[in-house]
Amino acid sequence: MPGWTPGTVPYGADQTVYLVVDSFVARGSVCGETEIERTDPEAVISDLISGQFNNPLRVVAFNTLEHWARDVSEEIAAEIQARFDIDGGELPEHMRDFVENHRRVTRQLGLQPA
Repeated sequence: MPGWTPGTVPYGADQTVYLVVDSFVARGSVCGETEIERTDPEAVISDLISGQFNNPLRVVAFNTLEHWARDVSEEIAAEIQARFDIDGGELPEHMRDFVENHRRVTRQLGLQPA
């Protein structure tokens, strides 16, 4: 149906929804289907760690009431890395590219010689 848009809006007047943009190499980037009840950050992190996505490219959060959307990949990647650092475990191979691509780069500025 041309011009059709989904009519499902999450319950709650002011809810932020998190969606994973996944890459299916043969078909290009898409947002996979996600149960509306599983769009909070904890569910997204759990699904990413458990390998529910083919090749996650980014995580986007949006709020339809407040009319904003933003890429939260850096925050999600940092949280995933922190959980594995705390547990002393190694990051699963299926998560390495995502975490590496969204790692925060903190650079210490060196002092210039006088």
